[in-house]
Amino acid sequence: MSSTAHHDERIAKMTFASVYPHYVTKVEKKGKTVDELHQVITWLTGYSEDDLKKHIEAKSTFKDFFEQANLNPNASLIKGVICGYRVEEIENKLTQQCRYLDKVIDELARGKKMTSILRTP
Repeated sequence: MSSTAHHDERIAKMTFASVYPHYVTKVEKKGKTVDELHQVITWLTGYSEDDLKKHIEAKSTFKDFFEQANLNPNASLIKGVICGYRVEEIENKLTQQCRYLDKVIDELARGKKMTSILRTP
């Protein structure tokens, strides 16, 4: 990915709380539930429902959000294009983690099976 430091810095400073409502809208417009959204977020990050709520209330930046996460070991199996970038080729770790999140939420919204999204056999 030909990412700029400015782009990476902008992502790091964005708050999870500012983007979360867009995630909800995206999946609900496609007939999915907030519970399903939380399932994919908790799979990726290792957070509980309470942890997610705390990050939203604290207005955690994506930098803080992912620094405190216990990223799923199968996250590296997330492949494909999101926002015009191949997630497996993104060099900045935080930007890649944010795009992993975008990718699994996009897959949920598109109706992909949960076993595929969660990279389970």
